[in-house]
Amino acid sequence: MLDNKGHPNRLGVWGWLGGGTWGLERYLYTLHRLTGLGLLLYFLLHIVVTSARAFGPEAWAASMGRVSGGVFVLGEFLVFAAFAFHASNGVRLILVELGFAIGNPIEPIYPYRTSVHEQRPLALGILVLAGLVLAAGGYNFLAHLSH
Repeated sequence: MLDNKGHPNRLGVWGWLGGGTWGLERYLYTLHRLTGLGLLLYFLLHIVVTSARAFGPEAWAASMGRVSGGVFVLGEFLVFAAFAFHASNGVRLILVELGFAIGNPIEPIYPYRTSVHEQRPLALGILVLAGLVLAAGGYNFLAHLSH
């Protein structure tokens, strides 16, 4: 497999997953991809489970019976956690694409300066926001578990 410059990809999957020395933004990129894939998988499974309604009340009850229990309750919380991160990081990406939080344009003179340091406060802010949403949802989640 070759990269976009025609060089062999010696890192394989680790090159996609591992952030290495690239910093926080690379980890956010990887986590955004993984949560996106996880949410897509949940969406597809949700369609399969809820399609049982078309086959009558007995099929619906049986379908819901298969997806209830401790593992699925934990899975619901993980879906919420993935949503909290993916949505807040998506807002960050939209803001960056629109030109916010990347600093003023400069003349490209070597050594080149990147906008990573200007984006870092926004990245940390979305992590705090995702943490707050996750804490509020986790509190609500635990409150419903006790009932």
